[in-house]
Amino acid sequence: MPATAHLVLEDGTVFRGTSAGAPDSGFGEVVFNTSMTGYQEILTDPSYAGQIVVMTYPLIGNYGVSDDDVESARIQAAGFVIREECPEPSHWRSTGGLKDYLVAARIPCVAGVDTRALTRRLRSGGVLMGAIGVDVPADETLAKLRASPRYGNLDLVHRVTSPARYEWLTSGETRGRIAILDTGLKFNIARVLAARGYQAVVLPCDTGAEDVLATGALGVVLSPGPGDPAHLDNLAGTARTLVQRLPVMGICLGHQVLGRAFGARTYKLKFGHHGANHPVQDLATGAVHITTQNHGYAIDPDGLKDGAEPSHVNLNDGTCEGLRHRDLPVVSIQYHSEAGPGPHDNEYLFDRFLELVEQHHR
Repeated sequence: MPATAHLVLEDGTVFRGTSAGAPDSGFGEVVFNTSMTGYQEILTDPSYAGQIVVMTYPLIGNYGVSDDDVESARIQAAGFVIREECPEPSHWRSTGGLKDYLVAARIPCVAGVDTRALTRRLRSGGVLMGAIGVDVPADETLAKLRASPRYGNLDLVHRVTSPARYEWLTSGETRGRIAILDTGLKFNIARVLAARGYQAVVLPCDTGAEDVLATGALGVVLSPGPGDPAHLDNLAGTARTLVQRLPVMGICLGHQVLGRAFGARTYKLKFGHHGANHPVQDLATGAVHITTQNHGYAIDPDGLKDGAEPSHVNLNDGTCEGLRHRDLPVVSIQYHSEAGPGPHDNEYLFDRFLELVEQHHR
């Protein structure tokens, strides 16, 4: 008989179910993800640090887990909430089941929750802090939740950044190095660069502009990551220097950092964008792409200055989804151009960035 478990929201609402993960507690901002597949990539995405993820798709775990599907070195989400757990996965690539994977990482999961009702609550009222408890009274979990810090006050980037420089090696001769400032790097960014012949040099988030330039990189990627971009104005200052020296690409949190570097303010969205099915229009071509998104903040393009302007727009709510610059070799997108999980349509943005790199160094 599985242990009882619950998710408690900060307003006192309790969603009860059974434990499908570790018998541990978990605290974080509760967000919903609309992806139908890709739960392992979602769990290991550093942008989910400090958050409890609710999957809207009703059956989770049916294809198990695989060592090839991780986007970082560990599970990053603080907890997991699902409608129905599949206890017997079936897939030729599977190396184990989801529950054992969560237990090994000490990540709690509540199964049997009415995730439709929970999603409607978050969509209508906005994201809330929450906590998962296993085999404990719900009021005890709520008391601990109310004593815990709020998501927006946490320095989550320093939890997930690489502690030291490392290189993602390519096979064969490389076309040069691309430096990645790691505020929550997903491995697929380095994989995509490697597939195009470039060697990624991954650097801790606090690396200064001169140290970035000393790597000999031909361009710089500001990675995705968790938390409020207002905590990263030191990185925005680094970005202001780098854009004058090298081509720069910002992805998700990196896009927000670039926005702040060019004078825009950032603000918190009501319930964020989390999923692999968000429509975004590229203003340069008019094409609409289905995108993978995972962010709770956005930039206000009205504050942009010094030649920066919007390049992409979200067709669901009109938020700014990308930046370009009239004079400098800069490209940024609010969503995850590297997918992982999600459609690969948006890898064209890496090609656009690498064309800027080639033009800059001719």
